[in-house]
Amino acid sequence: MHLQSKLPNVGTTIFTIMSSLAVEHNAVNLGQGFPDFLMSDELISLVNSAMKNGFNQYIHMNGLPLLRERLAEKIEKLYQTKINSETQITVTPGGTYAIYTALTTVLQKGDEVIVFEPAYDSYIPNIEINGAKPILISLQHPNYSIPWDEVKQKINSKTRMIMINSPHNPTGAVLSEHDINELRKIVADTNIIILSDEVYEHLIFDNIQHQSILRYPDLLERSFVCFSFGKTYHCTGWKLGYCISSVELMKEFRKVHQFNCFTCDTPKQVALAEYIQNEEAYLSLGNFIQQKRDFFRELMKATPFKLIPSHGSYFECYSYDFTDETDKDIAIRLTKEYKIATIPVSAFYKDGIDNKVLRFCFAKKEDTLKKAVEKLMHLK
Repeated sequence: MHLQSKLPNVGTTIFTIMSSLAVEHNAVNLGQGFPDFLMSDELISLVNSAMKNGFNQYIHMNGLPLLRERLAEKIEKLYQTKINSETQITVTPGGTYAIYTALTTVLQKGDEVIVFEPAYDSYIPNIEINGAKPILISLQHPNYSIPWDEVKQKINSKTRMIMINSPHNPTGAVLSEHDINELRKIVADTNIIILSDEVYEHLIFDNIQHQSILRYPDLLERSFVCFSFGKTYHCTGWKLGYCISSVELMKEFRKVHQFNCFTCDTPKQVALAEYIQNEEAYLSLGNFIQQKRDFFRELMKATPFKLIPSHGSYFECYSYDFTDETDKDIAIRLTKEYKIATIPVSAFYKDGIDNKVLRFCFAKKEDTLKKAVEKLMHLK
């Protein structure tokens, strides 16, 4: 039997490779982005109660109505934007699924999608599997800002979508109000759709305001905005998120959604509808994770790596000039010889652009971070 691959150039992700190496060599894993500390006991208890109380069968295709109502209330408080919970919010099995579904909803063969690299590794395969073409624009190293003049040059009649991600994975860069204004000017009087990946919405530092598309009703009309409960509540393994859009776009999104997963985990949605009322749990998250970033930064001063500042997400990038090794080679050597796993940032570029930068996940217990950096202090 011969199968023609829809993704002929895609292999095993770097996350799987580095995590497998970490297990094989018993290394501290600062590669893949997940916390090693416990999530809320209260939220666990609420899920347990929901299961015991019989909430174990299919739930509404679009998500538990009460959860969507409370998300709409939260959005209005945070971003002063009114969202219709019935027609504009759909609960999804994770943020990555929401991104894939939004792309599949919109893209036709031959469409072009502007993608900023380094980029989360699902973006480009999701575009290509839908028959569209990613138009790659490199963020300006080392601060990873968007070169808006280049964006303007790449816009043409085939441009169907622009993908943005803030706080940014893998670099931790965040969009400014200036960025939003530039985006506004570019999409005005066009049919260009925006896909805004905001899964790290609450993991933003240094008193910076998150420039969510939800703050801008004119942009929301042409946008899919994707979020993650897992990132907000330290439960990435739950794979539960949601997408917000205009009424017209969400109607089309749900056509794809209903024939893919159809519906999402019931007891967790029941629990989240209750727990989301604890505003402190998400409002304090930025400071909580920033303390970990700052702790890790201080430790890393004793290593030969050079800081590239992060202002959000689970991640901070560090460059190096003490070896001519590629970032992938040094990441593998660090895992095998020094027992610490990272992610080479070249893996986030389609063509493997290597600026000699590694990504570290600092969303870990302090003991984990200490153990990791102690290993790096002996690096030769």
